[in-house]
Amino acid sequence: MNNMLSLRWARGAIASAVIAAAPLTGLLGTAHADETCMSPYMAKIVGQEDFVYVWTLGVEGMGDEQDKLVTVSVNPKDENYGEVVHVLSVGGRNEAHHSGLTDDRRFLFAGGLDSNKIFIFDIHSDPRAPKLHRVITDFVEKTGGMVGPHTFYALPGRIMVSALSNNADHGGRTGMAEYTSEGEYVKSHWFPTDDDLRGADKSGNYADGYGYDIRALPRRNVMMTSSFTGWSNYMMNFGQMLQDSEAMKRFGNTMVVWDLHTRKPKKVFDVPGAPLEIRCAWSGTNNYCFTTTALTSKIWLIYEDENGEWQAEDVADIGDPSKVPLPVDISITADDKGLWVQTFMDGKTRYFDITNPHKPVQVYEHVIGSQVNMISQSWDGKRAYFTTSLLGSWDKTGKDDEQWFKLYHWNGKKLDHQFTIDFYALKLGRAHQMRFGAYSLYSQKPNSSDTMLSQVAK
Repeated sequence: MNNMLSLRWARGAIASAVIAAAPLTGLLGTAHADETCMSPYMAKIVGQEDFVYVWTLGVEGMGDEQDKLVTVSVNPKDENYGEVVHVLSVGGRNEAHHSGLTDDRRFLFAGGLDSNKIFIFDIHSDPRAPKLHRVITDFVEKTGGMVGPHTFYALPGRIMVSALSNNADHGGRTGMAEYTSEGEYVKSHWFPTDDDLRGADKSGNYADGYGYDIRALPRRNVMMTSSFTGWSNYMMNFGQMLQDSEAMKRFGNTMVVWDLHTRKPKKVFDVPGAPLEIRCAWSGTNNYCFTTTALTSKIWLIYEDENGEWQAEDVADIGDPSKVPLPVDISITADDKGLWVQTFMDGKTRYFDITNPHKPVQVYEHVIGSQVNMISQSWDGKRAYFTTSLLGSWDKTGKDDEQWFKLYHWNGKKLDHQFTIDFYALKLGRAHQMRFGAYSLYSQKPNSSDTMLSQVAK
């Protein structure tokens, strides 16, 4: 099936699914990255980043066919600026997806949605050439049956790992696991369901127990989670899934507000249409977070009202929802004034003015490519990096299957393209999720002589 989806399907089959089965809606969702969206417990790179680490899916018949961590030099002062300077393959194809840094930024945790492996990279010893420090292979057993390690979110001395599925039925009911920053399992926290609310208040119609992203507002003692779909869907051929009416019922429609310190769920919201990335405000007076819904193409605001109660509100459309642009990754600016939203199907990035968070207004859009998924934004807002891959079996096909890494400069009004690295041309695979690195974090001096460009084309 041509993954342009021929918008006839988008307006037909999916649109009818929304109308006839609102609690069952949901689609595409994979992504997250960037400096303004990291844990507030983590030191920020507020100046020029030196490297971007790209967690990359191996492709059968291409290069070594393995998933890999690709390091790109992005400091204009470096002699290899705009080039791949290191490639570290991890063995096999695991459905490489998301990654997250520890609070001290010494280690990068990266997950495989299919193999359930978690790869821990040492990025502090030599930020230019990360090393594989440890591989966790017992995630399912340790967590009591969670499948698909997805988001890796830093808390003090801890990494929270949200899962997408379970090993009982490979559906969407799941939880999040707590690990130490060294990779030792601590505890499992299952998401509330209709059968077991775990003490939470069910504010709407659903408590589906689905999982996806994690974010926190420590000053309010709040942690939030969103929802997507299980292994049986995200590992299914995209065209096949679209034609499977039962599969189309298996998507999340909820978000949960948790007590950050006790890790107990407090309130379950209805947020129909697979709410994906969560991005929270930075100002000490802005007590809210945003998410977008993949299928219904909406921006949602989760906010604390004047009575101290958390609420969920649909606040804006993304493009023309009838054309199902499929919003994926989002990024909030450090000053809480702007929100970048990527839409996979039309390959666009959109910038919303969120000065009034209850009334976001789109003020800019730009076509990045035939498909786009991830954005990583610098803390100063001057640089935005983009990658393409969504899921191995969901990316577009043929000429529209572009796999690249791009840098743009942002002057507050428009994007200015700086460079593109074609991951297929270099036989690297599908470029997915990004994290930043900098020598300044570890008091190390650059050493451009130890590049490993020879590995790129192997």
